[in-house]
Amino acid sequence: MSDHSNHREDPAPAAPNMPVYSVSEISRAIKRTIEDDFAWVRVRGEISGFKRAASGHLYMTLKDRDAVIDGVCWRGKAGRLSIAPEDGMEVIVSGRVTTFAGRSKYQLVIEQMELAGEGALLKLLEERKRKLAAEGLFEEARKRPLPYLPDVIGVVTSPTGAVIRDILHRLAARFPRRVLVWPVLVQGEAAAAQVAAAIEGFNGLKAGGPVPRPDLLIVARGGGSLEDLWAFNEEVVVRAAAASEIPLISAVGHETDVTLIDFAADRRAPTPSAAAEMAVPVRADLVSQVLDGERRLRLAWERSLSGRRTVIEGLGRGLPHPARLLEDKSQRLDDRIERFESAVRRLFVQRQERTADLAARLPHPRRQLALARERFAETRQRFDAAFTRRGALERKREALAALGRVLETVSYQSTLARGFAVVHGPKGVVTRAAQIEAGESLKLQFSDGQAAATAGPPSSAQSARPKPPRGGGEQGKLL
Repeated sequence: MSDHSNHREDPAPAAPNMPVYSVSEISRAIKRTIEDDFAWVRVRGEISGFKRAASGHLYMTLKDRDAVIDGVCWRGKAGRLSIAPEDGMEVIVSGRVTTFAGRSKYQLVIEQMELAGEGALLKLLEERKRKLAAEGLFEEARKRPLPYLPDVIGVVTSPTGAVIRDILHRLAARFPRRVLVWPVLVQGEAAAAQVAAAIEGFNGLKAGGPVPRPDLLIVARGGGSLEDLWAFNEEVVVRAAAASEIPLISAVGHETDVTLIDFAADRRAPTPSAAAEMAVPVRADLVSQVLDGERRLRLAWERSLSGRRTVIEGLGRGLPHPARLLEDKSQRLDDRIERFESAVRRLFVQRQERTADLAARLPHPRRQLALARERFAETRQRFDAAFTRRGALERKREALAALGRVLETVSYQSTLARGFAVVHGPKGVVTRAAQIEAGESLKLQFSDGQAAATAGPPSSAQSARPKPPRGGGEQGKLL
């Protein structure tokens, strides 16, 4: 039986004169058709999957609720766009539709771009981001490392909803920790102030107080539109996150959602569940690592012991038996004792022979005594002669001293000391008055020095005496 329900009529056979296109020809034909009909269009959509290639070209996808279209902006146009495109921006782009034959795709070649819908918020967000970045709030140097295993985790989020449940569930599954929840609004006008106050409140807790101070903070919220997440773009929240002394994880929205708190936080998590995974390690993994480390350590220790045992056994096989070692040492000791005794006997004999030789060379004691008496007699004679010479020398020394005293008494210095003076004229010592002429310069020598004088005229008694010839006659005596 035939199945008429699945029966399909065969297509009409192709006319024999219908042209046959190559793949390239049909691709070019489609390209011309599309480019002719859509030479210039304006398209509104949300940017997704944005990336900037190394060549400078921009690639992205424009999407709405029901469809997507790829877009590309060549490098020459990218630098002249009025805005910097980012994921999540709703924009209106102008350009032309073309095809990419290499992948049988069509795409929009973007010439112009402007904000649309949420464009005002996005522009404000971009300006605020530049401002806060210029203040250094997003610097990597400000970011602190997360604790490996915090004891207490503070969570800033709405107390209701799936976010806190997801966080608690992930923590319980990985490594249960104590969690403190600071309930806040996560949407609306009051949300920003409450989130900032919660961050500051956790930082204000004192260590060791009645409420434990968290070791780590998580600021979390589920996904939403730009308006829904706007509280986490407010400056008060960003500044509170940047000033937090406690390491902070930002987990706002889904993976594609980006808020300014993400840049100020120490870590950004794509989802609240991912934040819980960042906060603590997996306890089972740690236990497994510890057990594996213990096993590896035990195996390494056993291998080390086995290796050392093998080495010791090998060394033991190379050693001789202790009994043989003892026998050899005993024999060597006996040999040393025998050689020592022989050496002592030889030494004793040598010393006896030496002593006998020295005794034979020594004179008889009576001969030594006679020689000593002779030497003593000679020494005594020399001593007596020396003593006699010393006595004679003492007597001569005393006689010489007596003569010196006599000579000192009769010297002219002693005479001068008794009040006399020596007169020196131009021609030498003056001994008579006749040797002096009136007006001559004289020097008088006393015991303590000399004095100058001038000769006066001779007296009558002196002039009556005959004068001896000059230069002749005998020198008179002083006394």
